[in-house]
This record gives sequence, C-alpha cells and structure tokens, in this order.
Amino acid sequence: MKSNKRLILLILVASLGYFVDIYDLILFNIIKKESLGSLHIDANLYENVLFRWQMAGMLIGGILWGILGDVKGRISVLFGSILLYSVANIANAFVTSVDAYKLCRLIAGIGLAGELGAAITLVGELMPQKKRGLGTMVIVTFGALGAVFAFFVAQHGSWITECLVSLTGRPIENWQTAYIVGGILGLLLLFTRAGTYESSMFKSVATDSTIKRGNFFLLFKKYNRTKYFACIVIGLPVWFVIGILIALSHKFFPEILGSNSSHNGFLPIPTAEMVMWSYVGLSVGDLISGILSQLLKSRKQVIYINLMGICIVSALFLFGPEGTANYYRLMAFSLGTVTGYWAIFVTNASEQFGTNIRSTVATTVPNFVRGGVLLITMGFEYFSDTFLKINLFSSREYSVAAVIIGILCIASAAWGTWYIEESFHKDLDYLELEQPKQTNQA
Repeated sequence: MKSNKRLILLILVASLGYFVDIYDLILFNIIKKESLGSLHIDANLYENVLFRWQMAGMLIGGILWGILGDVKGRISVLFGSILLYSVANIANAFVTSVDAYKLCRLIAGIGLAGELGAAITLVGELMPQKKRGLGTMVIVTFGALGAVFAFFVAQHGSWITECLVSLTGRPIENWQTAYIVGGILGLLLLFTRAGTYESSMFKSVATDSTIKRGNFFLLFKKYNRTKYFACIVIGLPVWFVIGILIALSHKFFPEILGSNSSHNGFLPIPTAEMVMWSYVGLSVGDLISGILSQLLKSRKQVIYINLMGICIVSALFLFGPEGTANYYRLMAFSLGTVTGYWAIFVTNASEQFGTNIRSTVATTVPNFVRGGVLLITMGFEYFSDTFLKINLFSSREYSVAAVIIGILCIASAAWGTWYIEESFHKDLDYLELEQPKQTNQA
C-alpha cells in the first residue's frame, strides 16, 4: 500500500515536471516578439536564431541527461533537469541583450531535454508490465496542458505582474512574469524530491561494476542503429503537425489566421491560440491513445491509427472548405488529437533497449525528433520558395509544400513502426550487451 502511494506521488511529480517542461518549451514562441520588442531587438532578425539556440541546447541536453540517467540514476536527472530549466527561466526574465538571451535559451534547452526521458524510464521500470503505459499516459496527458497554461499566463497574466510589482517595487513586464512563473513552478517541484525513489532495475545494474551503462555509441552499432533510427522517425509526424501546420498556419490561411483585420466578419486567430488549441488536442489524444493501447494490448496498432488520422485531418485542414474562426480552432484541436501519440512514442522507444542504456534512448529519441523540426521547416521553406519562384500551384504553394513534407514524415514513421518489435508485453528487466567481435578462423 505504501509503495503504491509512493508510485502515485512519483507519477504526479513527473506529470508536474513535464507540465512545466512544456510550459517553457512553448512559452518562448508565444512571447518572443513581445520580449524582443521590449529589449529593442529586431524580432524578425533574431527570433529564429534564439529558437535554434534553444534547440541546440535540447540536442546537447538529450545526450547529456540520457547518459547521466544510465550512469547516475533516473531520479538525479529528473530533478537536475527541472532545477536547470527553472533557474534558466528566471534568469531569462532579466536579460538585457541578445547574447544573454541566447545563453538563457541554450541553458533552458539543455534542462528541458532531460525531464521527459527520465520520467518515462523511471515510471516504465517501476510500474507493472501490463500497466506501465497508463503511467506514461498520465504524465504526457497532463504535461501537454502546460502549453495551455503558458498561453493564459502570457496573454492574461497581467494581474500576476501587478502582484509582482507591488511585492518587489520594481517595474516588471508581462513577458518577464511569464518566465518567472515557469521558474518558480519548477523550483517548487524540488521540494517533492524526498517522496520519490529510484528504479529497482537501475539499482541492480548500478551495483555491478562490470556492466557498461550509458554507452551512447552502443546505439550506433550495426545491430542497433537501424532500430534506434526507426524509434526516432516514428515521432516526426508530431512535429510536422505542430511545427508546420499549426505554427505556420498563418501562411496557409492569411485571411483568417494571424492577420490584423477581420475577414468576412470573422475575427482573426493569432498563431499562439492555434498552438494552445492543438495542445489541448494533444492532451486528449494522448489520453485516448493510452487507453486504446491498453485495450488493444499494442503500441504499434495505436501508432498506425494515429498516422491514418494525421493523413485525413491534415488533408481536410489544407484543402477543405474555408470556415469560421471557430472552425479553425476545431481543426487545431483535431490536429492535436490525432498526433496525440507522444506518450506511446516515447514509451515504445524506452521499451526497445536494455536497462543499462534505456535512459539514454528515452531521452535522446524525443529530443532528436524535436531537433528534426529544423530540417522539417527548412524542407518546407525550400519547396514553398521553389513553387513561388516558378509560379506553380498558384495560391496553393504552401499547402503543396506541406503535403510533400507530410508524406515524407508519415511514410518514415510508418516504416519505423513496421520495423520495431511490439513491446506491450515485453519484460524490461534485461541488459543491452555488446556483441562479441567476429574473428576469422584459420
């Protein structure tokens, strides 16, 4: 009974940690123009630069925290990453230059990279074999709502700013408040550390000095690299939807989305609101996917269902009839729902490899997918610019470019899902050992 309560507490802490993780991940894209304008920095010139610094931090952090999770333990990474991005958030509220902003985004990115992988690995190893998917489902379902909270704090948090001004006696702007709130929420989570505990699977491996833990290069051995690559590409459609269809929705429908004036009597929808509704959908989708995985007793079948849903809803979004503002809010929610297999995706990756390298996989895989959004957006820009220059697909250049990138992402994910093994019933208490070198017989 006591162990069950501790497990529930651990899932709660991991869920809150991922909530703050997503809050900060999305927050920059919501308040970047406001914050850069306040600092008298050209947003058009530096917003993508700062985003790339954050993504660079996540790629570095994915490898760093993943290895540390296998060497030092899952709990250390869970709280170490929360501490790092919380401090970076608070520091980000007081930057006064581009260089300081870059540094904060880099450090925040490193911190943001560790929490989810550590949480998924820890909960997966502690929960019963047939129920571990439910634990990760709760973490990601609740965590996705951090984007919704970020939107409301950034857009409607002026009363918090007024409270901070009255308490500190110094001028504070709304964008600074948003960063401070994220940092404080993370720091408060550190007080829950005393009630958490380490995975018994990790502890049994950690006591054996002969077992190599956190060997990142083991993933690139001939017998592992294709499986590792397959685990990564399964997540690409999620960021195709979020990074292209949602984040760049104003390119597809400039009359309705992201404009400064009404169109046909309908109010414009800012991109930030499209992001918010898509993350509400992601939360619902992760909940549905987790339950469906338990009913079907399969990870792969659920991913296939989601991929089919992405094809259908994306086509409707890009080529369907023009609708009202509420119609596009519904479309953003629907796109989020069909891409809500992030929990299944990360859980599946963690189940494909042994205990001595599981944290490395569970942490690097989602961060390599997040880093892949740079390649996805670059590909989209390339095809869009090409079609615009040759005046092809008049007024549909962006939609056709999105279709090309979408097909590549979804096809890659379908192949990756086919290649990996079904892991729903898999026992995770095993090691990933190096194969002995082949020797030539005389």
